[in-house]
Parts: sequence; C-alpha cells; structure tokens
Amino acid sequence: MNEPLNPEQLRSLTPLNVLSEQQWRELRSQLVPQHLLAGQVLFRQGDQAHLTYYLLTGELQLISLDGSEEVLRAGSEASCHPLSPSVPRLHEARALTSISVLALESSTLNRLLTWRLAYQDLLLELGAAGEDVEWIESLLENPLFHKVPPSNVKAMLDRLQPLSVVAGDRVLQQGEQGDCCFFLKSGRAEVIRDEGGARQVLAELEVGACFGEEALLADRPRNASVTMLDDGMVLRLDRQDFFALLKAPVVNEVSLGEATRLLSQGAQWLDVRLQEEYERAHALQSLHMPLQLLRLKARLLDPQRTYLCYCDSGKRSANAVFLLSQMGFSAYLLRDGLDALPAIQRDGLLCESGSGYLARSGGRTERSR
Repeated sequence: MNEPLNPEQLRSLTPLNVLSEQQWRELRSQLVPQHLLAGQVLFRQGDQAHLTYYLLTGELQLISLDGSEEVLRAGSEASCHPLSPSVPRLHEARALTSISVLALESSTLNRLLTWRLAYQDLLLELGAAGEDVEWIESLLENPLFHKVPPSNVKAMLDRLQPLSVVAGDRVLQQGEQGDCCFFLKSGRAEVIRDEGGARQVLAELEVGACFGEEALLADRPRNASVTMLDDGMVLRLDRQDFFALLKAPVVNEVSLGEATRLLSQGAQWLDVRLQEEYERAHALQSLHMPLQLLRLKARLLDPQRTYLCYCDSGKRSANAVFLLSQMGFSAYLLRDGLDALPAIQRDGLLCESGSGYLARSGGRTERSR
C-alpha cells in the first residue's frame, strides 16, 4: 500500500506550494500517488471528473481535440501545474512510460487555496493596523473558521466579544441550550462531562480553541461543561452572528460574453491567481494582483474603472470581488472561472506570452510579457 506523500515532496507544485501545514494534514488521505503502466489512459477528452491531476514521475502524452500531441515529462516546469484543468477535459492523457500521478478533489483544493490566500491577505491588513497577528493566526487555524466563507472572516473577528474570566469560572454548563460559542484567547480551561454523577475530564483547552459550537451546529443542549483553570479571556460569538457568517455573500458575476461587452466599455481583466499561474497563461492586457495581496495593492486600481476578476475555479475571484466591492470599486467575477469555459473560449481568452500588467511594490505597475 502506498504511503501518503509529504509536503516537501510536493512543494514544487503550483498552487499546492502555498498551503499551510494544517491544510496539508487535511489533504493527507488524498496525497497517495496513483500508478499507471505505459499505454494506460489517465482520462479521456470530455471527462467530467472534478479532479486536479499532477504528473509526479514518468512521461505522459496529452492529445488535444484537434489531434495535436504534447509530451509532458515529470520534473519539467509544465508538470508543476495541473494537467488539462478544464472540465470537461480538453485532452486525452495517456501514459508513455510507467507513471505516477497525484489526483486531488478539485473542490477541496479550491476551498483550501482560497481560504489560505484570503487569510494571508487579512493578516497583512491587520498587521498593518497594529493588531496581534500571531494570536489571530492561531485563531484562524481553528477548524470552525474553515466553515466560514473567507470574505466573512474579518466580520467574524469584528463580532467577537471579549470577556475576562478567572480560575473556577464555568463558561459553559452541560445541559443548557446553546446561544453562543467561545474562543479561548488566554488562560487554560478544561472540558468536563457529568455522566450518572461521575465527573469525567475530556480535554484541556489551549489558546485559540473554540468550544460550544457543537450545540449551535446540532441545535442540541450542551454536551459538556467548560471551566477555567487559570485567569484569562474568552471571546464570545452569538448564535445569530455565527449562522449569519456561515453564509457566502452575494457578489456580481458575468458570463464571458457579458465580460466582453464590459471590456469594450473600458473594463479591465484582473487576474487574482498566483504569479506562477499568471505567467503560465493570462488574459491580454490583464492586471495581475494576487488575492493574498489585494488589500495592500488595491490603491493601484482606478476607482473609475470596472474590474473583471478571474481565477481557475471562480472561488478566489469571488472573494476578490467581495473585497473590492467593500472598498468601493466596481467589480465582477467571471462566472465559475476559467476551468468552466469551453475549449475555444478558454484558448481565445488566455495566452502564454501576450502582454499584461504586474502590480509591483512601491505603488507602481509594470508591463508583463
């Protein structure tokens, strides 16, 4: 049985190389390579599986719709990017030698990637405002925050109510109805369950831990009590805020045809992917501004111009549109992203060497090639 690959073996793969250690752990069950013999087909043209493939070893032949062929070798620059990412597939992929590939659920990867880049962007903003970034980063690693759409995370942080507590305080009582959840900002606390008069200590909570959310998610009474062991501080999130912030905000979106009309009226493409993804292929005259730097670089945008945001799946660009709209810009996302475009439309939009613009530090942009 194959052992899962470790993150160091995958650091060259784009965009996997930006994921955090915790996110790698979430993906661990999927990090097992698949092996094919020479002549076997990995996928065919028109394949609908929502999987992201990477070539790890060997040589693979990609056959396009028009019959043209490309040989992909593991370790090459091209192999560091997903294989034929559009769904349905634009190519047939056939092993020329014995090969190994990595197959990841696209929805999971897109969720993790969007979350990681959005929260990097938020930490940069909060750090510039003098906030305790180390504490916030530990808080954001809590699995509960992973259920929150990235664009809502700052609103959740803003709604946390700090409460000072002392050793011996019972923050939650077993059997009570849940009207809030808490995060432990400082101090220690223990989780205790009373079963038939027997007191059972279930866990000791560390800084950054969330407790009380199970009663909210399951709409059931508290299944345990939480008592402070030290003086400290907890952050309370009310039930109504909790559920409001689980809902993704509505953002403006357009089809490629509607985007073309807006471009003719002076709009501009805004590529919010990583630079490695942008340099591989991008829309002509697009401005590159990666999601994780969007708040810092937004000053380079023209407030009188409309921006059309795109990424592969539409998830990163949806978050970008929300952020830009919050800052007063006119912005739309390309509906469902690049991967949903038919082959002829995708090929017509993206080019490998056409000029665009890179947003650089120091408040300037420069031409790209």
